[in-house]
Amino acid sequence: VQLQASGGGLVQAGGSLRVSCAVSGFTLNAYTIGWFRQAPGKEREGVSCINSRGGTTYYIDSVKGRFTISRDYAKNTMYLQMTSLKPEDTAVYYCAAGRRRVVGSCPRPDDMNFWGAGTLVTVSS
Repeated sequence: VQLQASGGGLVQAGGSLRVSCAVSGFTLNAYTIGWFRQAPGKEREGVSCINSRGGTTYYIDSVKGRFTISRDYAKNTMYLQMTSLKPEDTAVYYCAAGRRRVVGSCPRPDDMNFWGAGTLVTVSS
């Protein structure tokens, strides 16, 4: 199982960015998938997650209305489209997959089974 995140970079506040995560070794409908982020000096947090066969999608309050999680089954790739970016969105973004389902929030990071290496998103003010 491999997850490969890409698409991070430097963007000005108010701008947009899409991060991608190509997965291999499993299909996207087999696990809960999600995007997590970790800012310097902070704990890793679940930004957005979606259950294995759709249905429940979760967004952390601070990104609701600005971020959209999606997946392309044909490409076996998941995405996080980020708009109206703010400096506080600056973090390393990780894609992850796991067996624990979304119930009210993303699973805890410790409950996710597979991780990508992360991609840095920097939002300048």
